[in-house]
Amino acid sequence: MQAAKGYAVHNEKDSLKPWDFQRRDPGPHDVQIQILYCGVCHSDIHQVRGEWGNSMYPMVPGHEIVGRITAVGKSVTKFKTGDLAGIGCMVDSCRECNNCKNGQEQFCEKGETVMTYNGRERNGGALTFGGYSDIILCDEKYVVSVSDKLPLSGVAPLLCAGITTYSPLKRWKVGKGHKLAVLGLGGLGHMAVKFGVAFGAEVTVLSTSPSKENDARKLGAHKFCNTRNEEATKALAGYFDFIIDTVSAPHNYDMYLNMLTTNGVMICVGVPPEPIKLTGFLLLGNNRTITGSMIGGIPETQEMLDFCAVNNIVSDVEVIDISYVNEAYERVVKSDVKYRFVIDLQSLAR
Repeated sequence: MQAAKGYAVHNEKDSLKPWDFQRRDPGPHDVQIQILYCGVCHSDIHQVRGEWGNSMYPMVPGHEIVGRITAVGKSVTKFKTGDLAGIGCMVDSCRECNNCKNGQEQFCEKGETVMTYNGRERNGGALTFGGYSDIILCDEKYVVSVSDKLPLSGVAPLLCAGITTYSPLKRWKVGKGHKLAVLGLGGLGHMAVKFGVAFGAEVTVLSTSPSKENDARKLGAHKFCNTRNEEATKALAGYFDFIIDTVSAPHNYDMYLNMLTTNGVMICVGVPPEPIKLTGFLLLGNNRTITGSMIGGIPETQEMLDFCAVNNIVSDVEVIDISYVNEAYERVVKSDVKYRFVIDLQSLAR
């Protein structure tokens, strides 16, 4: 075992504070990463505060991790010491079921996907601790290569916000000739805009905040609609081939389904706290589809990172010292960030 430093909570009412803990030594197939940056995801806040009902304490959050490899096990073949690498939302799975073998480890059929934090190692093992820390170890199968061509702070959120939006747009083959709406312009939405534009679609941002129009256009969006404007909203009836819905607050699904053309698809990546309500005839009438999407598997995450390196795509971030993380949480809840906080883990030593 080896000493590690991080920030943790010990119950749902706790604030994040410095915590010394133990990491295992690298096994034959493990890489050890000195964490340089870790993104702050809204799901971190939900789990730290016990809002999803599955929290285990003590908890070291963080699943948008980039850093440099400082040690490798004797059987590691993909990486060497000194390489840049990343870890996303999961660090293991059964490796034997069809989904795991086909690069969809997030949907492990045996239910053995091991989350980067707030999880347990397989077979009821130790708690997993995430990226708000100085080092992390992981089997090389669940580690991805990171290009040195992009700013690492902007790469970190790609490990969750990036793959969450890239995956469904690729699966539905969104591209040239398509009209794509991005509902909500936050951590997920701004990445959906960047990918939609890069794939060649006409991209429109749908938002209740007219003040976000300039930001949307700076990100590359071709059009903007303030959805509080009834006339502008009505004019979009039947217009879009795809809508990617990044909103995690309750909202009117019928209004947006009505914006889809025949055979149009609404892709939900936000998770509202209440069950979705919609009118069935809005689906049946024009052969519309409503679907959901989570993260991608390890191969697709690597594909996404490679695409970003070629196309110079990163998240727009505000880099913070880890001592600011509790204040950052409050600002995330208020949507007061453009568009992701990223922790500089070198600040642990300051």
